Amino acid sequence: MTVLFADVVHSMDIAAVVGAERLREIMTDLFKRSALIVERYGGTVDKFTGDGIMALFGAPVALEDHAARACRAALDIQAAVRVLAADVERRDGTSFQLRIGLNSGRVIAGEIGSGPLSYTAVGAQVGLAQRMESVAPAGGVMISDSTARLVDTIAMLGETELVHIKGASEPIPARRLLGMAIGRRSRRAETNFVGRQPEMGALRSALDASVRGDGRVVGVVGPAGIGKSRVVREITSLARSSAVEVFATYCESHTTDVPFYAISELLRAVLGAEGFEGAEARARVRQRLSHAEPEDLVLLDDLLDIADPAVTPPEIDPDARLGRLTAIATTALLGRATPTLYVIEDVHWIDGSSESMLAEFVSAVPEAQSLVLLAYRPEYDGILAHASRSQTIVLEPLDDSHMSTLSAELLGKDPSTGALADVVVKRAGGNPFFAEEIVRDFSERDVLIGGRGCYLCVDPVAEESVPSTLQAVIAARIDRLNPAAKRTLNAAAVIGSRFDDQTLTALGIDSALADLIRAELIDQTSFSPRSEYAFRHPLIRAVAYESQLKSDRAQLHRRLAGILEQSDQNAALIAEHLDAAGDLHVVYDWPRRA
Repeated sequence: MTVLFADVVHSMDIAAVVGAERLREIMTDLFKRSALIVERYGGTVDKFTGDGIMALFGAPVALEDHAARACRAALDIQAAVRVLAADVERRDGTSFQLRIGLNSGRVIAGEIGSGPLSYTAVGAQVGLAQRMESVAPAGGVMISDSTARLVDTIAMLGETELVHIKGASEPIPARRLLGMAIGRRSRRAETNFVGRQPEMGALRSALDASVRGDGRVVGVVGPAGIGKSRVVREITSLARSSAVEVFATYCESHTTDVPFYAISELLRAVLGAEGFEGAEARARVRQRLSHAEPEDLVLLDDLLDIADPAVTPPEIDPDARLGRLTAIATTALLGRATPTLYVIEDVHWIDGSSESMLAEFVSAVPEAQSLVLLAYRPEYDGILAHASRSQTIVLEPLDDSHMSTLSAELLGKDPSTGALADVVVKRAGGNPFFAEEIVRDFSERDVLIGGRGCYLCVDPVAEESVPSTLQAVIAARIDRLNPAAKRTLNAAAVIGSRFDDQTLTALGIDSALADLIRAELIDQTSFSPRSEYAFRHPLIRAVAYESQLKSDRAQLHRRLAGILEQSDQNAALIAEHLDAAGDLHVVYDWPRRA
């Protein structure tokens, strides 16, 4: 979770200048603007603090990109405050600025009391967010080191500063948030591309066919971190080296409800308007669509957010508007004279309007010199996943051989990392992104010293933990489950990496195992004589286990120990569950029986 604190600079001085009634009017305006922005990015307003606001991103609903959303919200709030400040300066003759601080970490969140703002979060991480706000410059945003690590590939950050905060004996690192990237960027060095030979072979064949005029639509499907984006980058590089034009758009989790978001970004690039505004952008669009109807171009200008303020868009029925926009967009996308690769990433987050327009486009692709590449997660079942004459490539986990190669490249050849390499392979479960984040986590916890490819292991018995990046991704998947499925998963996590339906029933769980299988969180490993199941990935179990309150886990462990006590042959396992439940007064007798 990421916590946002915002506070008005010198609010008492402002009150002395404008008076209590006018200050209340200003603060009400600030709170309304801030709350709308927080909600736009999926956050929750925790409380208004009189002259500030506290907001949560990642609770009560888990968000895999909670830190990025909080950063975007903070910057948008500061932009809104600048507009408000101009009005305050004009009307009241005084300055009006805001400080914002962000911090990411695990907190305890839930209902405290009653009322519309009774949901809140408590813990040290909340306090650190407030401390970040206290050291932020007026009009700026300061983020903690933990938040910076979560957004360092998509955020523009200032240099690390050591700041003194209340309650800390030593200065702590913090960074100024300067901006957020549009689209995707990454400053981390990529590893060598391992495995995926069959998948890349199929994509090369599709690319070759599209160059010959036999257009193709290919879906690249797999869970988070499995390598969809890397496969896309590899085929994109191959396309460019073959003189194939490449245009891409990215769907983002916070834009699912923003109409035309994905298609507008794609069209801006195709029509040469990317990076241009106003009259220059409109001229470029008309240069490429010289035969389009003037009224349709006005509609397109509005879609691309480059409309001429002096021109009033035609008033037409929304369905008719969508139809005309779809027609002109399809013409623009299919009208290129050279082979073209279109990439739409993270289609599982696509907005409905873009999905509808792109569906019309991909239906006509087989007749064009085009390859359309759609990357999405297995849970997406929209119309683009069922396009006619399309091909689906499912990315399975990498095998142990490829994961060992990847692990060796990440860690290096020093003998001290040998045992840790096996841990990385086991815990990553064939997911290359998970492997990279696990190694990064080891480095940040000083289990490893050195750099990528030349690490030394200095703490081989370090406690295992789930990196915060992976915690967020997996927690968001779990949070999308219905309550019955979530209860089943939590109970299963307490039982172990493997479990059966009889044990769940004995625990009083009305299991929803079919939902968990459909969500690809567990697999059924045995059908008779009893149904047995296993977590699809060890980190899924770890996140499901650690996300529960300790008191809830302890109760399940205690009940499970009681079920197992029917036979002394489970003595060692009973001792483990009693120990996890904190029942130290009875735990010591069981190891002697084992």
